[in-house]
Amino acid sequence: MCLAVPGRVLDIGEKDGTRMATVDFGGVQKEVCLEYLPDLQVGEYAIVHVGFALQRLDEESAKQTLELFAQLGMLQEEFGDPWEQAAAAGGDPWPFADDPDPDPEAGRPAPALAAPQEEGRP
Repeated sequence: MCLAVPGRVLDIGEKDGTRMATVDFGGVQKEVCLEYLPDLQVGEYAIVHVGFALQRLDEESAKQTLELFAQLGMLQEEFGDPWEQAAAAGGDPWPFADDPDPDPEAGRPAPALAAPQEEGRP
């Protein structure tokens, strides 16, 4: 699903002759094109769809919408890691989770991955 998501402009610059911004969507930051809203300023909110800022939005409405999307799990669906989502859809756990202890009952961290050593070398 593709959503139009409100986000707050963090900074503005130019890339290849196009006015671009870094926009925060409730903790997720993405690069967004500002060509449809050339007068949008840092600190303002806009509704963004497929990488384009389409409409200016007041802060209260933006925060309410982001909160609602978060409660419904729509932000994770829109901005989540597609590889993690594919693993979950296949019924497998995501092997690169932030939790360093995959077996909390064992009370020990997961073993660290190490590069193989050649014989005779420390």
